[in-house]
Order: sequence, then structure tokens, then C-alpha cells
Amino acid sequence: MSEQEETVDIKKKVISTGIRVGTQVKTKFMKPFITKASPEGLYMLDIDMTLAKINTSAKFINRLGAENIIVCSSRRYAEIPIEKFCEMTGAKKLLGRFMPGTLTNPSLPYYIEPKLVVISDPEVDEQALIEATNAGIPVIGIANTDNITSKLDIIIPANNRGRKALATIYWLLVRQILIEKGELKENESMKYEIDDFEAKITEEEIE
Repeated sequence: MSEQEETVDIKKKVISTGIRVGTQVKTKFMKPFITKASPEGLYMLDIDMTLAKINTSAKFINRLGAENIIVCSSRRYAEIPIEKFCEMTGAKKLLGRFMPGTLTNPSLPYYIEPKLVVISDPEVDEQALIEATNAGIPVIGIANTDNITSKLDIIIPANNRGRKALATIYWLLVRQILIEKGELKENESMKYEIDDFEAKITEEEIE
């Protein structure tokens, strides 16, 4: 299968996951990634740009070594995708509330010095973003149409609110990291599918 065919296949596979569906708000930062507005007034993100930024991010992660990065999120729907991502790449996870001083205060017992930080939302994960910026650590962030992205080094434009969309982003990122490392062929299936990366809804949420 050619690279072009593979790209088309991946696009077809992920287009239905809501990965490109944004919000009713667009910031000046996210304007370059938006293609149009849906009839419901939701801004739509450019899937080709999303895939291109995932490729860039995978190259960057491999250059630094996944074991030297932390992936953090305070968003609950990002927890399972991040756990699967870290399981498959060797990256470290920081879930839930980001403790102040984690990246900036060497006297704290939980202080760490990663080479790269990955966040799921510049607004929700603001503490991690501010500390990484202050410590001179580059940040890759998944950003929606309404996000402010001035502190991000690499922006992955995507829906960062939906369960399926978040699962898809982290699945795509793992896949590309493995392809770049030569551990997975373009047309090969991964150990996990997108559904395996998706946070499950609890009975309380259904009610």
C-alpha cells in the first residue's frame, strides 16, 4: 500500500470519531486550522493538518525518547488514552490535578525534569503548561478551536473534549511513533484499536 493510500485509509478510519469537530468559538490562534463551520455553528478543524501535526509530534517525541516525556491531563476522558499511550511508548503519565512546583521546585519530593510535556488541553492543563514554559521545557498540546495556544511549541488541532476524539488522537500518536521507530509497518494493525483507548462511560453518567 502506498503512503497516499495509507493516509486516505487512516482519514476514513478517524473522520467519524469527531476528531475534527470543534466548538462554536474560534480564537485567532486556531483560525489557521479551521476549514469551515458546520450547519450547527461548530467550527471544523482541518484533518490533514491534524495528521501532519501528529507526524511532527511523533518525530519530536522519538528524537527526545518517549521515556523522557510526561503526558498529563486533568480531564477524566483523557486518562485511559494517556494510560494506553504510556503503556505502549514508555512515556510517564501525570493524571488528575497537576501539583504546583512539579517542574519548577527541585526541593519538592515529586519534582521531575522531563525533556518534553504533552498536554490534552491548554486551558484545563494550564498549571503544567505554565510550569513547563517557565522551566524551558517544550510542550505539545492538543488544542480545540476555542483554545489559546501561544505557549505551545507544537499544536495538534483536534477535538480535545470528546471521549472518542481523545482516544483517536492518542491512538494516532502511538501508531505514528511506532512507525517512525520502525516497530510497525504503515499497513500493519496495532496491538490496540481506537476503542481500547477510549474512556468508558460509567452507569452514573448514563443516568
